[in-house]
This record gives sequence, structure tokens and C-alpha cells, in this order.
Amino acid sequence: MGCKIDSLIERHGLTVPDVGHESVDEYLVARWTGSDGRSADGYKALTEWFNKRLLKQLYEEHGRDTVSLHIDREYEVITGDADIQRDELAADLATDGLDIDNITDKMVSWSTMRHHLKGCLEAEKETTPAETDWEANTVQMARDRTVEKARSVLSSLASKERLRDAEQAEVDVQVKLSCPDCSVRVPFEDAVERGYVCDAHAENEPEEPVRERLSNKLSVIAAPYMVAEALQTTFLGESLLESAVVVPF
Repeated sequence: MGCKIDSLIERHGLTVPDVGHESVDEYLVARWTGSDGRSADGYKALTEWFNKRLLKQLYEEHGRDTVSLHIDREYEVITGDADIQRDELAADLATDGLDIDNITDKMVSWSTMRHHLKGCLEAEKETTPAETDWEANTVQMARDRTVEKARSVLSSLASKERLRDAEQAEVDVQVKLSCPDCSVRVPFEDAVERGYVCDAHAENEPEEPVRERLSNKLSVIAAPYMVAEALQTTFLGESLLESAVVVPF
């Protein structure tokens, strides 16, 4: 049984506009690894590309305008927090037979994209020296250990017949950083890449490489921000187990 991305590709006949790629999967792997000669894209960029491609197809199926600027603008509203704009768009979509909540449910998360690339497609991405730092490795090891423990728990529950088909569940562990001054929460990788957790409450600091800044101040950042959304286990699209733990450093 394929994952959510496989199902969406098949159900809606998603294709790639680039003639250099025969399928969506081939395109995703090429863009993630950079094997097509261009700079490699991350999970977030590929997730947004896939969701917009899906949105365009849904619009086409219902005879709605699919101009790129139109898609980009409405995608931001659908995935954003502006309730008034979202309600207005929901009413407009309804006139074309589209339900905004149904569209949102169809869209995939970056963790689903990561699982599709590394799990379903078994794609591998070369790691450059600049990307191999102890901070990121430590977080990744913590995530891997949590996944291993969760799978052990699921195996035990399955053997005791307390959780049906538990061993077939997908285990996804995310580490998110939370701003202490507002509700902003971002994935660890995104925060490291851009150099701050919350743009509105980020401290003004001299310009220096992001990874060097993180290395110098990791202990300061970790205390108020580091929260791991661990054991978020998904089976057939439904959450079975979810808890939050603090990652110690």
C-alpha cells in the first residue's frame, strides 16, 4: 500500500510540467538530490511545490482559474492563519464545488514528503561537509532513538493484541522550536537554515554564518525553545499516538 503522496498522484493523475522528467516521483528525487544539475531543494520547498501542483489539478477538475499567480495567492490563504480571508475564499471555492477543508486535508506535510523520498522511494542525498555538524547530528540521533523506541512499543502492543496492525504504522518524530513570546513554532531544520526561530522576536545580532551562530548559542536556544513532538504515529492517515517531550542537551 502506497503512502498519501502515492495515492494523490494516482487519484488525481498528477504530472510534471518539466519534459525532462517522466513522473512526479522522478522529479521529486531529482530536485531533492540536485541530480538534475540545479541546486537541491529541501523538504519544505518540495512540499509546497507538490501541494500547489495538487491544488492546480483540483482547480482544473472543477473548471476554476489556474493562473500561477492565482494559485500562489490562494495557496497562501488556504494554508495561512487569516481567518477572514480564508472564509471569503471558502465561500468562493464553494461556488465551484470545492470544499476548502477537504483541500486542506488532501495537502501533505513536509514530514510526509520526507517519508516519501527516504522511505517509499529510498532516495539518498549526499551530505556536504558544511551540513555535518554535531548539533544537527545530535538532534537526529535523538529522533532516531525515539523512533526506535516507538517501534518497539508498537511491536509489543501488536503482540499483546492491544493495537491492531500497530507494526504497520509509520512513526514520525519531529523536533520543533517554539518562541517563548508568541505561538510561532518551526521545525528545527528550518530554524537552523534561516538563522532564527521567530522573526518578530529574534534578537538583533551581527551577521555571521547561521551554523556558527547556532553552535555558539545552542545552549541558550535549546532551553526555551527545544520541544520534540515525539511519537507522532500515523496509521492509515489517523494519529494513534502523540506526546511532547523535551530534548535534553
